Amino acid sequence: MFERIVIVGAGQAAVQAVDTLRRRGFAGKLTLIGDEPLPPYQRPPLSKKYLAGALERERLLIRPAAFYADHGIETHFGRRVTDIAPRERHVRLDDGLAVPFDALLIATGSRPRALELPGADLEGVHYLRTALDADRIRAGCTRGGRLLIVGGGYIGLEVAATARELGMEVTVLEMAERLMSRVTCPEVSAFYAAEHARHGVQIRCHERVRALHADPRSGRVRSVLTEAGGEYPVDLVVVGVGVMPADELARAAGLTCENGIVTEAHCRTSHEAIYAAGDCASHLNRQYGRHLRLESVDNAFEQGTTVALNLLGTETLHDKLPWFWSDQYDLKLIIVGVAQGYDTVVMRGTAAARSFSACYLRRGELIAIDSVNSPKDQMAARKLIAAHARPQPDKLADPAIALKDTL
Repeated sequence: MFERIVIVGAGQAAVQAVDTLRRRGFAGKLTLIGDEPLPPYQRPPLSKKYLAGALERERLLIRPAAFYADHGIETHFGRRVTDIAPRERHVRLDDGLAVPFDALLIATGSRPRALELPGADLEGVHYLRTALDADRIRAGCTRGGRLLIVGGGYIGLEVAATARELGMEVTVLEMAERLMSRVTCPEVSAFYAAEHARHGVQIRCHERVRALHADPRSGRVRSVLTEAGGEYPVDLVVVGVGVMPADELARAAGLTCENGIVTEAHCRTSHEAIYAAGDCASHLNRQYGRHLRLESVDNAFEQGTTVALNLLGTETLHDKLPWFWSDQYDLKLIIVGVAQGYDTVVMRGTAAARSFSACYLRRGELIAIDSVNSPKDQMAARKLIAAHARPQPDKLADPAIALKDTL
């Protein structure tokens, strides 16, 4: 169907697409372009084992470095795409090279949302998105050092847990009324706030950063000031206030974008020969009947597969139920589904047992679940949510009743 396929971006979606294309028999020219000098690697360990120094960089790689040459994949690592020309069907790199395509996959991911504040560019202020970012943060982690994290979401709390294990003094500033407020209910937020406090993390909600001050001698960040008048002495700052879709190339190329690159259910953009997958894509989700942009490794994996199959001529809809996870201390939080718009939360189990689930319902239908150290619940919930099941609340609240038996 196509002779030349180009993939812009070198993350999980990109690797899954090239792997699927080659395994399914695509023999044409396949080009992979990534702006980092490293071959594609996993990002979830960056805030956990890799940051802790418990995982070597080589083990981050999604595929061995030799995989791409062995499978006839032309790579341009450490190169940046400056523009996409849909009509001429080529992408141009920062060295001026034009790479032609018959079909294009944009898998550029997302980028951290920046602090627009005085002192935000001081030495010692970091964001965590790349392996190099993690290396820099790890180099600044010293036992007894003072780390301040701006943002109480997944990334911030995972870094907090890792830093505490490294012996740092950790403070988390969150401008909302509770931790992880965008993705979890108050009960789950309260549980994680208590767990972090138990491990010695200082949690400060309703705190908005006003400025960062430097040490006049070294020029490094020395303190963080808040709008409420608080001042926090620091040795290191990590900012985790969310991400934005890396959709600038798509916008400049005239593709439809709204909170990411808009795609239909086959992951195709507004241009018939251009697809998008991963964090940068806002896809039509059939489970929830609306467009969603998901920041999830599993979503990137599944969309990469979907795009590859469609490029091979096998019409395939992206209809996988989304799920996410977060490891903090010895707690594994797994979120299945999307809880936005819920009107009822039913708790299964107790926080004291450190194994429980929060079930989200909308008009009686189970739409999502947060499970903490509760693998049976999250596995059963996948089927129930996909089936638009309507469990009985009294049974749902009884952890002695298997989730599958609550209908």
